[in-house]
Amino acid sequence: MTSSFDIRSESFSKILNENSSVEHIATGFGFTEGPIWVNGHLLFSDIPNSRIVRYDVEEEGASVSTYRYPSGNSNGLTLDQNGNLIACEHTNRRVSVTDSSGNIKAIATRYKGKRLNSPNDVVVKSDGWVYFTDPPYGLMNRTQGKELDFNGVFRVSSNGTGLELLIKDMTGPNGIAFSPDEKKLYVADSMEKFINVYDVDDDGYPVNGRQFADLDNGEEGVPDGMKIDTEGRIYSTGPGGVWVFSPEAELLGKILTPEIPANCGWGEDGHTLFMTARTGLYKIRLGSRGNI
Repeated sequence: MTSSFDIRSESFSKILNENSSVEHIATGFGFTEGPIWVNGHLLFSDIPNSRIVRYDVEEEGASVSTYRYPSGNSNGLTLDQNGNLIACEHTNRRVSVTDSSGNIKAIATRYKGKRLNSPNDVVVKSDGWVYFTDPPYGLMNRTQGKELDFNGVFRVSSNGTGLELLIKDMTGPNGIAFSPDEKKLYVADSMEKFINVYDVDDDGYPVNGRQFADLDNGEEGVPDGMKIDTEGRIYSTGPGGVWVFSPEAELLGKILTPEIPANCGWGEDGHTLFMTARTGLYKIRLGSRGNI
């Protein structure tokens, strides 16, 4: 095991293998985000270059190719119940779904007649509802063309009906994830540098919001994308790397990365955590398993 960790609790060892180490597996991108494992390969966004990148590992080695261009400066990616790719598109100011034939359809563009800001990250609940955050990060100076007077968290059906505003009192909502039992919803605020947690009622609405963790340690980096493992532990990107919290909000430790990460995602057999960090793509094999 290497020293690429900041261990705060003995229980942190439960998520590590004997040979767990951070590997730098690809580079040369503008700003990477939104890693999602799809049918044996990884997709992720290269935001400034407006493309979705495909990363494959085969017997002859790893390869990088363009899956979609232009991507509307896509950011967060996930899959719907049918395995279709859902993308948050900054410059198109929409959430889209791409089916198995490559057809692209917008499922969220406007709220009460006003254009969304710049959808950022997204997660799909087991009942098919698509939950996404809508901060202003993709707008020029975060204000140009802004029509909504808030930065919200929404949900919409996968066929593009029933768009609903769920949360409107966060400054910069970003990463979003459900607990394994879907009774908790976690939302990162990258401007305020904390993570909120909400109870999820029987109708799927977040209630009783409160702060879960403060990641403002004075260093470069903010809470951004996050994922959950099968034990309910939260893996949030932040200053220095990926911060790992227990469901009770105890900081167990950090996976340190050479570049500040913006998002992470589970892949391969569920024990590999991929990390998108500025210009590079990284991965680490863990003892824990992703909730995928």
